[in-house]
Amino acid sequence: MNIVVIGGGAAGSAAAARAKRLMPNANVILIEATDMITHGPCGIPYFISGIVSSRDSLVTYTPEVFERERGIKVLINSEVIDIDIDKHFVEVVKKNNYTKEKIIWDKLIIATGAIPIIPRIPGIDLKGIYAIRHPAYVHHLRDELSNLRTISIVGGSYLGIEMAEALLELGKRVILFEKESSLLPASLDEDMAKIVADELIKKGVEVHLGEQVIGFDGRERVESIVTNVNSYRVDGVILAMGVKPNVSLAQKAGIKIGSTGAIEVNEFMETNIDDIYAAGDVAEKIHRITKRRTWIPLAPTANKEGVVAGANAARGRILRFPGVIGTAITKFYDLYIARTGISEKEAKTLNIKYEAKMIRAKTKAHYYPSSKDVYIKMIIESSSSKIIGVQIVGWDPIVAGYIDIVAIAIERGVTIEDLFFSDLSYMPATAPVWHPLIVAARVLSKGIL
Repeated sequence: MNIVVIGGGAAGSAAAARAKRLMPNANVILIEATDMITHGPCGIPYFISGIVSSRDSLVTYTPEVFERERGIKVLINSEVIDIDIDKHFVEVVKKNNYTKEKIIWDKLIIATGAIPIIPRIPGIDLKGIYAIRHPAYVHHLRDELSNLRTISIVGGSYLGIEMAEALLELGKRVILFEKESSLLPASLDEDMAKIVADELIKKGVEVHLGEQVIGFDGRERVESIVTNVNSYRVDGVILAMGVKPNVSLAQKAGIKIGSTGAIEVNEFMETNIDDIYAAGDVAEKIHRITKRRTWIPLAPTANKEGVVAGANAARGRILRFPGVIGTAITKFYDLYIARTGISEKEAKTLNIKYEAKMIRAKTKAHYYPSSKDVYIKMIIESSSSKIIGVQIVGWDPIVAGYIDIVAIAIERGVTIEDLFFSDLSYMPATAPVWHPLIVAARVLSKGIL
């Protein structure tokens, strides 16, 4: 059996590895358009800042090691330009010599990921405007940015915030624009996002909220950025407006695209075409709270979807992907920013009757050295008191632990009473005697707990 996987990122590599593990005699072929597989796009800001010194550190396996240790044929610098769903072959262009090859498949897994959103506005093609997505090109990007003084970031996304820190570390003047009224508008409610914006400003980022970029000016290179409010002199621009599913290849082949703009799949990661699967950032997901189709591009999800697609391509419907709740975390210097479930804004949009409270607490006993502030916003369904969303912002890495606890709680349908009586650990160096999550649950109980 020939199992062909298009895309060597998180989902594609996981799919290829799982398929080969479950069907050792299969001929598994992984096709990647760049020279990197098992790469980590999330590490790009840390490479730019110098925390990560080597581009090679951003990969888990080289193509050679993956091929040798996993028994998978890896084609790098090879772009799939066509999928023939009737004759079961893909057409591949080898970038090094521009030759074409047809590869037959019995099962096909599409894991082409996502691509940056690039606005179609005047001046977008000027030099000095950069879209960031793939670590294969980070050397060039770091070299380019090193020569610039004032850099604008367009978009208050996770990447925008992470790149703001990286550029400050390089000694750059940073101007960030977000067209919405708060940072991370798809992830945080405004009250929590304000804490993040205040921290960026405190560290030296010039933050412009509710200001939309409408164009760029310059001769050959960008020299200024134009918004609906003003014009600002800059030496370079980083686009951090988010990403969109890379579906052009699938769309061309007649594979169904869902309402979110990503490939529509079922719980087995099957598309509408027999023997074709999709996984990772190119595929839709089901939200476990709303039960609706959604699109949330995150690496841990992509890995798991890849495992499901690879297993089912090899053995047929042996694994199901249960869906997502959108658990995510980032940081800006020492401020950790996390969320899971749905926001208050989303609950309103979906007409869910809810209650929400934000609390401020300490991450350790008040008398213990280095205790830090943490803000927790918890959202519950009014009728059941089930937790449906949590946002956490704080100056302590323990924020990651908190968000993981409540992610599992939300997936399991835990109520605030369940959380209140949960047997969480305590010692002065790791938590107050009243754990911040339990305090949040208690506040929402309106005096009952």
